[in-house]
Amino acid sequence: MPFLGQDWRSPGQSWVKTADGWKRFLDEKSGSFVSDLSSKEVYNKENLFNSLNYDVAAKKRKKDMLNSKTKTQYFHQEKWIYVHKGSTKERHGYCTLGEAFNRLDFSTAILDSRRFNYVVRLLELIAKSQLTSLSGIAQKNFMNILEKVVLKVLEDQQNIRLIRELLQTLYTSLCTLVQRVGKSVLVGNINMWVYRMETILHWQQQLNNIQITRPAFKGLTFTDLPLCLQLNIMQRLSDGRDLVSLGQAALDLHVLSEDRLLWKKLCQYHFSERQIRKRLILSDKGQLDWKKMYFKLVRCYPRKEQYGDTLQLCRHCHILSWKGTDHPCTANNPESCSVSLSPQDFINLFKF
Repeated sequence: MPFLGQDWRSPGQSWVKTADGWKRFLDEKSGSFVSDLSSKEVYNKENLFNSLNYDVAAKKRKKDMLNSKTKTQYFHQEKWIYVHKGSTKERHGYCTLGEAFNRLDFSTAILDSRRFNYVVRLLELIAKSQLTSLSGIAQKNFMNILEKVVLKVLEDQQNIRLIRELLQTLYTSLCTLVQRVGKSVLVGNINMWVYRMETILHWQQQLNNIQITRPAFKGLTFTDLPLCLQLNIMQRLSDGRDLVSLGQAALDLHVLSEDRLLWKKLCQYHFSERQIRKRLILSDKGQLDWKKMYFKLVRCYPRKEQYGDTLQLCRHCHILSWKGTDHPCTANNPESCSVSLSPQDFINLFKF
């Protein structure tokens, strides 16, 4: 039934809007439509009606866009996520591994020297065992962060060996998984993974071709320091390979890098007394060869991980964030509820 309007043209006639969208006049006596408007007038009124509808729709889209943009900005301002041990994916909500990359702002974290090694270690663990569980979004986020890490190393010329090992680990894992194509071990098109492997090879080539530029500063150098200070600085190195590399820089440094006490402290820092006793090695002089023992222990046991800054989990409200990041904690003493997580602990949170 057409809707009768209140604008009467003449006694017994009223305007209506029919199913085809045209406004005509209905004669109540005959029950037929009267073409009281010219075609041009009808066309103009129809255009006006469509224009009004278009303006309303455009304003609604603009309002929705502004609301969405505001929510997105607020979403990225909160650099923490809610996690719960033993929860299912449904209870986790948005807290997937891919979303965690964005919410915890790993792209910015790699620019902080205190967090750089933590993020790199996390990427390495994912490359070793978590590639098959990454969603499409998580894969994209993983590769984007990895690219930023490589670009940072190429620019800063620091942590080259660390990133070489990361890329080699990732490439080795992909070679193994790609050979099992057709068994649904990787999410996504196999051609995309092959392209990523080619990208990794390109990054490796760039790192191999990097030329370390000597600083223009010609003032006081490391070897100009007193021997006690040089040795004290060496004791701050947590990787034995760094000691070996430092000893290759100069003859005097080589002598210091062979100091038995230096290697003994390094062994005692990374390994327990029980582990050390199982891997005792004597030198030709009948003394413990701490340097050889260190590299043997590294092959047998994991080293102690050391990071300047880590992710922390609030045990009271189950919120995960970087140290120093505020979150709406309701505990009386929030600092006592926070516990530091290792990269492996972080990955374990997303295993269901």
